[in-house]
Amino acid sequence: MLGKLWKRPALRRCAVISAAGLAVLAVGLPAADDDEPDLTRFYRQKVSWGKCEGMDAPKDLQCGKVTVPLDYADPAAGTLELALARYRATGESRGSVLLNFGGPGGAGVDQLAYGGKDFMSLTNGYDLVTFDPRGVGRSSPVSCGDSSEETADSADDSTELDADPQAVLAEIRATAAACAKHSGPVLPHIGTVNVSRDLDVMRQAVGDKKLNYLGFSYGTRLGAVYATQFPDQVGRMVLDGVDTLTEPLTEQGVAGAAGQQTALDDFIDWCTKDIGCPFGQDPRTARTEVVRLVESMDEDPVPTDFGDVFTGQDLVGAIGQALYSEDLWPELQRALTSLVEDGDTRGVMGFATGGLAAPGRDEDGDGGLVDAEDVPLDNLPAALMAINCADDPDRPTAEDITRNLDRLRAEYERASPVFGRYRLTEVLMCYGRPKGTDFIREKVKDVDAPKMLLVGTRGDPATPYRWTVETARRLGPSAVVLDNRDEGHTGYASSRCVHGKVDAFLLYGSLPASGSSCGSAEDE
Repeated sequence: MLGKLWKRPALRRCAVISAAGLAVLAVGLPAADDDEPDLTRFYRQKVSWGKCEGMDAPKDLQCGKVTVPLDYADPAAGTLELALARYRATGESRGSVLLNFGGPGGAGVDQLAYGGKDFMSLTNGYDLVTFDPRGVGRSSPVSCGDSSEETADSADDSTELDADPQAVLAEIRATAAACAKHSGPVLPHIGTVNVSRDLDVMRQAVGDKKLNYLGFSYGTRLGAVYATQFPDQVGRMVLDGVDTLTEPLTEQGVAGAAGQQTALDDFIDWCTKDIGCPFGQDPRTARTEVVRLVESMDEDPVPTDFGDVFTGQDLVGAIGQALYSEDLWPELQRALTSLVEDGDTRGVMGFATGGLAAPGRDEDGDGGLVDAEDVPLDNLPAALMAINCADDPDRPTAEDITRNLDRLRAEYERASPVFGRYRLTEVLMCYGRPKGTDFIREKVKDVDAPKMLLVGTRGDPATPYRWTVETARRLGPSAVVLDNRDEGHTGYASSRCVHGKVDAFLLYGSLPASGSSCGSAEDE
């Protein structure tokens, strides 16, 4: 599934954090077993919170960092610093709620800074904490370098795939090598299994005995993995917009393309009611015009202020990000109008890149937090690919891909004439990368943890409701399902009913009966 970017205006170009230092507790922890790596020094940390420098953030937002091992199997091999941010509890704090806004590839610190108002009710009892996962944002960000665009363009070209798919696969393999070169030592250790272990270090570093957690979209995958690895440390956990734990990337891509096409059709229906819609006032014609715009930009990309070009597939990725929330539709319409009428890519690029600055390079990979100007422009898509591939054990051969390519392309095109090729390309981009873990598919099931609240939204364009049902069944009796009979990706920010039930559980431990439902927005 594509990354979940929380509803907010496009991030300011300079919006990346500067974190305060890390202190070490004098109190020790029990030594590790002889057979296990000694992680004691990481679990002795305490975050030193301070002002968020270098970003136009609310004054009451505090920033910090935590140090984790690069490789949990070999803690002496190096370390990484992870960026954190928090809002303090308004009264007496009972601990923290850790947030993951989704992705994979979403930088949590920026999300909390510019979209935190939806979560302020939780500060009635908790400090509200989020983080940039390893490989994301300021936490050793991965990148595929400047050469990735040329290779990706070739992979997106269906004519090239038809004419010489082996050559395109060779270029995709070259992109994988470029990603390894520009991402540094974090890349082999990226993925949800390691991020989950980072999450447990954070839990201890903020002073909590149990992890209270609210995860959206990809963040539900992270929460499920954590509950499997650390069942005894699970406190109150909410998973909203539930990800699949079993479907291979090929099937996820088809489901995602179909859901995004439905969301795009809804946007076009809304847009064409306005005389300012850049595609006219007839919905059927407007859908054709969107396809035509994407195809024309693939054939003749538009120059950008950064000196490179913006392709049709770049546009598809940007539109996909903007469709996660109806609150972003007016901004998307304005961005598309500027693109169609003036060739101005700045608005749509804000959705495609998260508004980050042009890429710098930190190829030394010393594990420290990077500065604002060093967060690569392609970090979001690069991290999305890297994490999804690291979490997926399937690696078909070139012969398998070539043999099934026509069938796959037709299946994706049927799912969406706009998003089909983009989603298929995402799946193909795992070719040439090391095989991912089978831990999620094989081990994340029958979790012996306290009750967890799973929220599924019936009209979710990114995480189909059936994934909530399937994941709940897989997790076992610990999973309690809340059925949100509404539209949009996730329910917490859009449904007062969902918001209230989630807050009641996190703040007071009041858990709805499994199978309870929230009505549509019109009924609330």
